[in-house]
Amino acid sequence: METPDSLSAKFEGSFAYFTVKDRLPQILTKVIDTVHRNKNKFLEEYGVEGIEAEKKAISFFSKLRNEMQTDKPILPLTDDQPDTHIWNRYLDYQETLLGKGEQPSWFRSPWLYVECYLYRRVQEGLLSSPPICKFDVFREAKNESFFQSQPAMLALCTDLHELKRNMESLSRDQSRKEFYRLLQVSLWGNKCDLSISGGLDNSQKSSILSSLESLQPFILVDNMESLWNILSKSRDGSTEKDSRIRVDIVLDNAGFELVTDFVLADAILSLKLVSEVHFHGKCFPWFVSDTTRHDFNWTVRQCLAANHKWMSKCGQTWKENLEKGCWVYHENMFWTLPHEYCSMADTAPDLYTELQKSDLILFKGDLNYRKLTGDRKWDFTVPFSQALTTFHPAPLCSIRTLKADVQVGLRPGIGEQLTASEPDWMISGKYGVIQFSPTV
Repeated sequence: METPDSLSAKFEGSFAYFTVKDRLPQILTKVIDTVHRNKNKFLEEYGVEGIEAEKKAISFFSKLRNEMQTDKPILPLTDDQPDTHIWNRYLDYQETLLGKGEQPSWFRSPWLYVECYLYRRVQEGLLSSPPICKFDVFREAKNESFFQSQPAMLALCTDLHELKRNMESLSRDQSRKEFYRLLQVSLWGNKCDLSISGGLDNSQKSSILSSLESLQPFILVDNMESLWNILSKSRDGSTEKDSRIRVDIVLDNAGFELVTDFVLADAILSLKLVSEVHFHGKCFPWFVSDTTRHDFNWTVRQCLAANHKWMSKCGQTWKENLEKGCWVYHENMFWTLPHEYCSMADTAPDLYTELQKSDLILFKGDLNYRKLTGDRKWDFTVPFSQALTTFHPAPLCSIRTLKADVQVGLRPGIGEQLTASEPDWMISGKYGVIQFSPTV
């Protein structure tokens, strides 16, 4: 099958067009506002140098916003980070694709590339404004979203305590149902995405647990049974006694979603479905609310310090899991590159080799889905495994609520029916998938 076109803002009226025209400039405006509001903090910490850095960063981001809004050519990076040459080589590659001396630009290039490029340029703007280089322009929004979601988190932590209290008496079928339940919690946790909301409050204010049954019809692809079949082997004794079952979770948003991922990871360890969980986060602030190492550790500390018995107990357990090594956090700069995942084996062979050690990889969220499928205008019925092209390090599953106009692996007619009845079904976050692909 011929590879379809990349999604791009050149297609007027598309979600990519709306993103580059409206959403991304809004996000940059919030970045500028955040830097300016922290002016006094920079003055206190760094003196006059801090004020100069604030001015320099704001000037950089204002210029960047203008470049985007006026469809200027994509510029090479000028900093000296370990990934700079990879980004600039990728820009050269984009130029060769266009040919005829045409330059890649914000509205004419693939949406996946320019959106990733925006966040890398935000990083460049901070790096070129010492001494505020390490300032996370999205941290305030992430922290606020965490605290806004606290009632829903308390309900989850209490529910997890109840599950663990009764774990010894659970039958195989009851364990399976609990696994399915917490997978769905992790799925709907993906609704809380600050890049989609433009950095506006998008927290989970009420418990998601009571809504699971009513949300079930909105799961368009439900491959939970395939995941259970992989993980239940260890519980049933059909794997060798000494062999360790490893699950990798490629994280998406900090805040409520991250807590749903922690709860799922805790439960599958406690249910003896896995022996280790490996988490993969971003090296620097990315797509507003994506999880960095700081966000990961901060969330564990916040839960531990919570004035709530079961949330604090969860924080303690998660801290111990990290200390014991049954939870492991990884960083790799590949996750903050613009590449589709089918190029991982060539671009980041160390990461590909690491993922090959996994028994099951869970990819959370929309950006991961876009990179898995190449962010292209696939037909709705193209099999998921086919859209992955050459990316098959281990059995994998995408867990996402739909917030970008790419979706594969649907039954014939479903995509067309939804398009006719709900034109924005692919971008509203109302629908979700738990979509599995075995190793090919």
